[in-house]
Amino acid sequence: METKDVGDEAEQIVRALSDGLTTPHEVECLVCYLNRMMTEFGCDGTLRFALRFRDERAPRATGLEARLEGMGGFCGCEVLFNAYAPARHLWTPEHWSVDDDGEPVLIEEAEPETIPACAGVTRGSSQPCRNWDRARRW
Repeated sequence: METKDVGDEAEQIVRALSDGLTTPHEVECLVCYLNRMMTEFGCDGTLRFALRFRDERAPRATGLEARLEGMGGFCGCEVLFNAYAPARHLWTPEHWSVDDDGEPVLIEEAEPETIPACAGVTRGSSQPCRNWDRARRW
């Protein structure tokens, strides 16, 4: 009997830790949340984190899953690859530099290596913050 109580207590601790790690931050946007979850936990091929975000922060966004899938986001990582991209103002612009031999070299524009802290959205929004743009479809 005592072992079950310890097991139940351990399960409660693990659930609390899990909830703490995967709960969206108060003003965090959907895409920053997905970026954080994909970085921390990887993709499992589902929209589970997007749906968790919806349930926690934007329960009225009932069409979220269909909207993301319509943008090519059938799982968390596809949302980041197909639906949204880092906003253009975060990119390093194309510029000239000098190589080790003193020759001029054109450095192409580059996506940011990291995304800054979420710029925030209002509670109930499933839209991205200003750190993200809709991805261009070719």
